[in-house]
Amino acid sequence: MKITELLKKEGVSLNVNVADRNAAIDQLIALHDKMGNLKNRDEFKKAILAREEKGSTAVGMSIAVPHGKSAAVKRAGVTAMTVPNGVDYKALDGAPSKLFFMIAAPQSGADTHLEVLSKLMGLLMDATFATSLLNAKTPEEFIALIDKKEAEKDGTAKKEETSVKQKEGLNLVAVTACPTGIAHTFMAAEALELKAKELGITIKVEKDGSGGVKDALTSAEIRNADAVIVACDKNIDMGRFDGKPVVIASTKEAIHGPEKLIEKAGANPAIYHHTGAVAKSEDSGNESVGRKVYKHLMNGVSHMLPFVIGGGILIAIAFLLDDYSIDPKNFGSNTPVAAWFKSVGGTAFGFMLPILAGFIAQSIADRPGLAVGFVGGALAASGATFAAPGGDVPSAFLGALVAGFAGGYLVKFLQKICEKLPQALEGIKPVLIYPLGGILMVAIVMCAINPAVGALNAWISDVLSGMSDSSTMLLGFVLGAMMATDMGGPLNKAAYAFGLAALANQNDMGFMIMAAVMIGGMVPPMAIALATILFKNKFTPAERKSGPVNFIMGLCFITEGAIPYAAADPIRVIPSCLVGSGVAGALSMLFKCSLRAPHGGVFVFPVVGNKFMYIVALLIGSVVGCALLGLLKKKVEE
Repeated sequence: MKITELLKKEGVSLNVNVADRNAAIDQLIALHDKMGNLKNRDEFKKAILAREEKGSTAVGMSIAVPHGKSAAVKRAGVTAMTVPNGVDYKALDGAPSKLFFMIAAPQSGADTHLEVLSKLMGLLMDATFATSLLNAKTPEEFIALIDKKEAEKDGTAKKEETSVKQKEGLNLVAVTACPTGIAHTFMAAEALELKAKELGITIKVEKDGSGGVKDALTSAEIRNADAVIVACDKNIDMGRFDGKPVVIASTKEAIHGPEKLIEKAGANPAIYHHTGAVAKSEDSGNESVGRKVYKHLMNGVSHMLPFVIGGGILIAIAFLLDDYSIDPKNFGSNTPVAAWFKSVGGTAFGFMLPILAGFIAQSIADRPGLAVGFVGGALAASGATFAAPGGDVPSAFLGALVAGFAGGYLVKFLQKICEKLPQALEGIKPVLIYPLGGILMVAIVMCAINPAVGALNAWISDVLSGMSDSSTMLLGFVLGAMMATDMGGPLNKAAYAFGLAALANQNDMGFMIMAAVMIGGMVPPMAIALATILFKNKFTPAERKSGPVNFIMGLCFITEGAIPYAAADPIRVIPSCLVGSGVAGALSMLFKCSLRAPHGGVFVFPVVGNKFMYIVALLIGSVVGCALLGLLKKKVEE
């Protein structure tokens, strides 16, 4: 029912002066009587006053909507009045009421007055619209304004209803993937699945995690899907989505705004056309240079991690099982058991640089870049030069980064110049031209830059080794704080990559840096878990319930456990965790704690150097973070 079906120009009175609330009610009732809506004015006034006794119908914002349902009403109707000087109508905000609507409803029949009241209040919540009614010059203008606003509102509602209908019955598929494939991958998938369930939409999400692909999409599922959501922070196989409507985003967008992505998927997104040259998770035209570099780097790091973690922990076990007193210079290989562990771990760890470079190159140039990157990474590890092809000064982690990007873009260059070759030679490009030309060119590049990068590595190592206690504490604070800043994001990954590069040097300073990095990543979930117990009134019931789980995540070195809390209150949670992690990292450096394994959390504590003080540093950092959370976070009203 439209409001203007019940409100006529005879029922509108503008710019009226009334003495008090009673006079205002009388004026509005008189308008109803004039329109022929009432059987008995006095009886209807009793119904209006009875409603006012339950609580004032002045809703604030200078608006009052008295209403009543009575046998004295002949037919439903609405009257309106403007009072520029205002009337004290006992509004909750204490302001005088200037805009009045009175709804009259007959005793029998549906609750028409409630339906009209609901619709009217929906319009009046727009302060600009209410002001325009107060400024209306004639009853005709007053009614026209309501008619226009109501039409706009109904049109919007209809559009929203159509949108909902379009959403219902949607059949979507999605892929989530982050560089490490641990937390963000599964958090993004869960956010999409929960929101789809809430909206009544069918969705299947493929998770490209560290343990392999979970819930892999079949060709039939992709074919039958209405659209595809790709929420990935690394390059994935996009060829299978050729010709499908695809929405491309990051895992962060999926975690924090799943409904937006689902809405985009239901609104006819652009058709994806795969060129076959490079499998990208996002159209390069929409990416910044920094974003591209980050994704290529993270593709290398994510493939490198299993080798580094597995090999690193085996090497750490070798030191744990060995006898230092036999031969200090051969520590780690003095006993047969220790030597076996170190040999196996060293073999796995030795793949670190070739894998890093190979998968950076593969991210840039697809499969043809893989072999070129591997060779470049191996040359970085050996330190080959033109004068010493067998190896001289290894360029290590930095050299592998150069090899990966150089190898990828060299293959891209070869692909570009080979585009003009006859079609008959298409088959020999990936098996002869790209690997032969690419490996030759990357070898020239690496032999040329290895001496310079190797010297730079040596200089950095000397600087780090020569640091004073205060300088190492500052370095530990910065690295620990970076681990807590974006909890799995670019800064976190940059700090971790620095730790891996230091660990690869296999010296005391590298082991200390790795220890500071890991403890910095362990503190945020630990601090939050402790705060949910000590400061219960600062967290919602749901946050308190899941709080203790963060003890486990923190002890396992999974910083991402803190993300839901940081997302809910970033201004207070992130600085608290940042300081706590920084303190832990600084103390780890001060106590000269060392770590030969690049991951593992509490499970590798047995191989930590100065483990007791490492635990002390972890506890102090967690308590500092917890105390800041208790101080900065506001109380939550239940």
